[in-house]
Amino acid sequence: MARRLRPVGLDFIEDAPVRLVFATDTVAPPEAVYQALAEEVEGWADWFGAVTSARPTHGGAGREVRLRGGVRFQETVMAADPERRYAYRVDTTNAPGMQALLEEWRLTPAGTGTHVRWTFAADGPTLFRLGLTAARPGLGHSFRTAVRSLDRRLSSRSGADQ
Repeated sequence: MARRLRPVGLDFIEDAPVRLVFATDTVAPPEAVYQALAEEVEGWADWFGAVTSARPTHGGAGREVRLRGGVRFQETVMAADPERRYAYRVDTTNAPGMQALLEEWRLTPAGTGTHVRWTFAADGPTLFRLGLTAARPGLGHSFRTAVRSLDRRLSSRSGADQ
């Protein structure tokens, strides 16, 4: 059963009761990483192992995402700053305990590649917060694995273009 979450603004990235921040570097340039994140939403399932399907909604102003295990999200895109930032808020989900969730991907040039920082900002009851904090290592592993997979995908794509 889908539940509506509390709508939060971009400031929630800094104010959330639980903030999990992960970072890694890619060989791919910011424009390629941004395009994969924001413009090729359907491709997320090809490089992010936890995602089974993703599609843009509302003309690109929203997303529908399904994760392994059956979790579903209806999201609103909160920021789409080419080559710099992509952020979205979860509006409805079937995941238990969650009261608010905003995710932000920050992209910073790093030589010829990109420094990618993912912030997972959430709120919920104490048990949810504790569980999410305990899940930090797994979320970090999932993020790093996904970004490595995305980087390989983008590198093979640019190699095919040459």
